[in-house]
Amino acid sequence: MTGPPALTRLLHLASPALPVGAYAYSRGLEWAACAGLLPDAAAVRDWILGLLERSLARLDVPVLCRLHAAFAEEDEAGAAALARLLADLGLAEAEPWKRNPRATFAGLFALAAARWEIARADACVGYLFAWAENQLAAALKLGCLGQSAGQRILYDAGGLIPGLVSLGAALADGDIGSLTPGQAMASALHETQETRLFRS
Repeated sequence: MTGPPALTRLLHLASPALPVGAYAYSRGLEWAACAGLLPDAAAVRDWILGLLERSLARLDVPVLCRLHAAFAEEDEAGAAALARLLADLGLAEAEPWKRNPRATFAGLFALAAARWEIARADACVGYLFAWAENQLAAALKLGCLGQSAGQRILYDAGGLIPGLVSLGAALADGDIGSLTPGQAMASALHETQETRLFRS
């Protein structure tokens, strides 16, 4: 499956309409906005692009690359909602992951990408873009910025993502990891907010 079919499968995986709940999570952005840490588009841009660079590129991308390689080579040794959806879409290998507590979104994303012959780098680009788009949607719903400013941030993210995929794919095993204490604290504090639009 090369060319347009792989591209359409990637667009499907990266779609905000995919019923995996990503649209319902702010990853701490909601608390940061309510705490006044995201007063304008520049601050939202720093939040989204900063997490792309310091967290997803250094943890999610290298893990996704390794999982994609393992699934592509059918190396069995090497998120429940996505597993259910993939099984429903005819990917029988996702079935056992539906109740596996160790299933992750990145893992099932990699499985689908490998089986649908989506190139590893393309899968990573789609994964990061989908994350950035969901963060932007949260910022828009929270009123942190307007549509035009949001699209400029997404445009900037799109320019940054291919380089971040290259960076993450090249990391050695010992260099994988991220440290984003501000985001982790915002996500934890979000759990105790009196009113919330999103889950952490």
